[in-house]
Amino acid sequence: MMQEIKRFQVRGVPGEVVRVQFGPRTVDYWIPKGGTDRLLIAHDGQNIFDGRSSTHRGQTWQMAQSAIRVSRDLGIAPPVIIGIWHSGTKDNPLGRMKDLTPEIYFKAGVPISADAIAWLGGSFDTTLLNGEMYLREIFEKYIPAIAPGIPPSQTAMIGSSMGGLATLYAVAQMPERFSTALALSPHWPLGANGLVEKTINSLPLPGTHKVWMSHGTKGLDSGYAPYQIYADQLMHERGYRTNNFTSRVYPRSGHNERSWAKYLDQPLSFWLSETGEMGSK
Repeated sequence: MMQEIKRFQVRGVPGEVVRVQFGPRTVDYWIPKGGTDRLLIAHDGQNIFDGRSSTHRGQTWQMAQSAIRVSRDLGIAPPVIIGIWHSGTKDNPLGRMKDLTPEIYFKAGVPISADAIAWLGGSFDTTLLNGEMYLREIFEKYIPAIAPGIPPSQTAMIGSSMGGLATLYAVAQMPERFSTALALSPHWPLGANGLVEKTINSLPLPGTHKVWMSHGTKGLDSGYAPYQIYADQLMHERGYRTNNFTSRVYPRSGHNERSWAKYLDQPLSFWLSETGEMGSK
C-alpha cells in the first residue's frame, strides 16, 4: 500500500514532487500539470529531485527541469518521472548493490571482477542479490499506483553506474514493460567483458526498443572505455543502428550527478524525439 510522506517543491519545476512509501521502499514522483502519456522511471531516487536526500553533497540530476526543457523544445508534454530510492543505508551499506546488480547474470555464472570482490571485503554472495524483486515491485506495485495506463511504448528507464546496469538488465528481462533504456556510465567493471557479453546478448532484438549508453573520461568513468567499445561492437553485430542505439563519450565528464545532469538533455531527446537519431561515436 502506498503511503504519502510529504510534498515539496523543486526550483524550476511547477507543482510539487510527492514522496511516498511502499513498505520499506521510498519513491519520489512528479506528475506534470495537465497530464501526459509518457513515463520515465529513474533509479537512485535519492538523487533525482531533492538535494537534501542526495548522496553526493546536494547534487541532483535536475531531471524534471531537463525533461521540461526538452519536451518544450519538442512541443510535447513532459513525462511523469518516478524516482525509485535504493535500499542502501548505514545499516545496510550494500543495499544499493543488492538492488541494482543484474541478479540472474551473476547467479548464472558471470564472474565478478577481482576489484569488485576486494571492494566487497573479499566475498560475493549471490544469494543476497535482490534485483529481480526490485524490478518486479517497480512494475507491479509502484507504477500501477502512481502512473497507471501509460503504454510501454511511451515508457523509458534511466540509471547511472549500477543503475545503468540495472536499466539494461530490466529491458532484457522485461522488454514488454518499457521501450527505451538510458544507461549512463554503466558500471561494466563489476563483471568486465563477461558482463558486457551477457548484457548485450540478452537485450531484445532491434526493432522495438531504443538503447542509449554513455560515459565520461574522469573518475570511475576513466576506466570504462575498453568495456564500452566492446559493448558497442556487440550492439552493432546484433543489428542495432543509429536510429535505435547511441553510444557517447563525454570528455572531462565524471562519475557524479552534476556530470550526468550536464548532458541529460541529450539522452532525453534521444528518447522523446520521434526518430531518436542522435548519432553514435
